[in-house]
Amino acid sequence: MTFLDSVSNLAFQPGPSPFPSPADWRDQVIYFLLVDRFDNNDTNTPAYVAGGDVQQNTPGAGHYFQGGNLKGIVRRLDYLKELGCTTIWLSPVLKNRQDLNDSYHGYGIQDFLGVDPRFGTLADLQTLTQAAHQRGMYVILDVVLNHAGDVWHYPGGHAYFYYQDQMYPFGQWREANPDPGYQADDAVWPLELQSPDAFKRRGEIRNWYDPVESRNGDFLSLKELDLPRPNVLDTLIKVYKYWIANADIDGFRIDTVKHMEQSATAIFCNAIREYAQRIGKHNFFLYGEIVDDDYTIQKYIGRNSRIENTNERFPSLDAALDFPLYFILEDVIKGFASPAFLRGRYDAFRDLYADHGEAGRYFVTFVDNHDQMARPYRRFMHNNPFPRQAVLAIGYLLTSQGVPCIYYGTEQGFDGAGPDDSFVRECMFGGTWGAFNSSGKHFFDKQHEIYQSIAAICAVRRQQVALRYGRQYFREISADGVNFGYPEDGRSTLAYSRILDTEEILVAMNLENQPRNDYVTVDYNLSAPGQTMEDLLSPGTFYQVDEINGRAFVRIDLPPHGLVMLNAIQNNSGNIT
Repeated sequence: MTFLDSVSNLAFQPGPSPFPSPADWRDQVIYFLLVDRFDNNDTNTPAYVAGGDVQQNTPGAGHYFQGGNLKGIVRRLDYLKELGCTTIWLSPVLKNRQDLNDSYHGYGIQDFLGVDPRFGTLADLQTLTQAAHQRGMYVILDVVLNHAGDVWHYPGGHAYFYYQDQMYPFGQWREANPDPGYQADDAVWPLELQSPDAFKRRGEIRNWYDPVESRNGDFLSLKELDLPRPNVLDTLIKVYKYWIANADIDGFRIDTVKHMEQSATAIFCNAIREYAQRIGKHNFFLYGEIVDDDYTIQKYIGRNSRIENTNERFPSLDAALDFPLYFILEDVIKGFASPAFLRGRYDAFRDLYADHGEAGRYFVTFVDNHDQMARPYRRFMHNNPFPRQAVLAIGYLLTSQGVPCIYYGTEQGFDGAGPDDSFVRECMFGGTWGAFNSSGKHFFDKQHEIYQSIAAICAVRRQQVALRYGRQYFREISADGVNFGYPEDGRSTLAYSRILDTEEILVAMNLENQPRNDYVTVDYNLSAPGQTMEDLLSPGTFYQVDEINGRAFVRIDLPPHGLVMLNAIQNNSGNIT
């Protein structure tokens, strides 16, 4: 064997100086990329020019590997840093079946101890984390716990489907190499998972809404691991400790959490968290994909989970992807839904969390992603002639509660849509599946309007603590300066304040494609009448705080899809003037 074949052979001793965790992940801006679709390290690819002579992409090419790799990400780190992103979330990089060309996404793992050679090597991953850390950036791995790839088949080689309590017999391990014994590309690795009993063997899920079936059945052709078996979970814990130790990883995004037992999630998170703390990563970030509402998500975060058949309770996830926000934000920003839906979403914070101001630490917010559960399958910018709306959407993530996450290509206006998820997984580097139905052109334009606007908002966010930690309050507006109320339709100004200690930052965005002039409420004590507020995005632009009937407000003129971020001016002594 020339590869790691067993967790018994692993060393968990990290390098001499593991990169320390950030004090609070709300200080970070995450950039999520698919490794295969981001950059292929080819220096000869010309830039895409809208309206130029462009060769169309190859139909169907999005279902297969395009050639993106880890080295390509390294050379684009400065592009990401200048955008304002401080953390890179990588799609899974572990080895998938080498005889399949359609697992470019990385979620069908065949070897949990190796980097997929189509992405690079362990040394390439180490180079990436080192280069990111040298820039003060962090690297998060997307990890899979509940299933392996399609590494074995049921008897007869055809699909078996979930049925009540039926457990099916094991068929055979899949072998890519006909030589005797299991070679590196055969079966599943590490050796500890090469047992039929390591898998639940219940057949493919048919009813995704049945919690028992969705937890025990196979995720399509991917084979469900039996996490309640202690040796299976222990193997995966050791696997992912290995990646922290050897690649200096800073956090994990955990895939398909709802398809796992809550106790297994908690045991895994506690084990990883304690190991990370022991080696000096005191705030290793563990967040998960839970496609559900706030009441389901809160079972996994902000509290301890009970371990079945014991008196133990372990903390589970640090945070979850904010699907409740994702489900409503696009329609609010585009004016298709009332801002009341957005306000109602945050009311849940007050019901579910004792300190609603701290609730933002529990959510990773996003507007585009690679799965598109709410709007299969299209990006935010699909059929959208208004690039400023993308700025408003990302601007909202950057100025509201949560840890903001930008999906690759959004900053370049990617507008993919189609009958399957490949259409929202375009190539940034060109390939044969480039954005805008192109091929052979790259999309790393630092002068793009959306890129530039996001970078400007990120710069303000870095300087303003209230935008990262502050409580959030939606503000009433008025067209005449007398009659105030919360906006109830999309033809309005969306305004909210972030308040921390004695500081208020007012964010106001015009949801219409025409100018607006509104009076917006501010906190009477923190931004008192007579004070002056300055637009942090446009220094030197000032607004006077006025008063009517005991209400403090500012009058704001906004261009179509305009955005301002106002803060009361402080004198040299720190007092607000």
